[in-house]
Amino acid sequence: MPKRNYLCVQRSQPGKGEKPSPAQMQEMYAKFSAWKEKFHEKIVDMGGKLKGGGKIVTSEGATDGPFVEAKEVIGGYMIVSAESLEEAIEVVRQSPGVWMPGSSVEVREISSP
Repeated sequence: MPKRNYLCVQRSQPGKGEKPSPAQMQEMYAKFSAWKEKFHEKIVDMGGKLKGGGKIVTSEGATDGPFVEAKEVIGGYMIVSAESLEEAIEVVRQSPGVWMPGSSVEVREISSP
C-alpha cells in the first residue's frame, strides 16, 4: 500500500495546565526526543510551533487573527507519512504533546494531485 501524507495540527485550550518546572520540561524533552527517534521515518516535516497573531485573509482583505474568543489555539503542525489514517493516528497518539492537559491533534490526509 502506498504511503500518504497527513497534516497533524496541534491544538490546545488557552489557560489549561500549569507551567512545568525545569525538571518537568527536561523530562518532557527527553520523552519527545525518544518519540521523534522512534518515528523518524514517518515524520516528513516536524513542522513547528506557530507564533501568536497572524491574519485572517478573505476576498475582502485581511484582518487580525486568530480571534481572542477562540475556544482553542492552534499551536503547531507536522506532516506524517503513513500507509493509513489509523497508522498516522498511532504515531500522533504516542506523541508526548497529546498527553498534555487540554491538548489534541487533528489528523487529516493531504490530497495528492
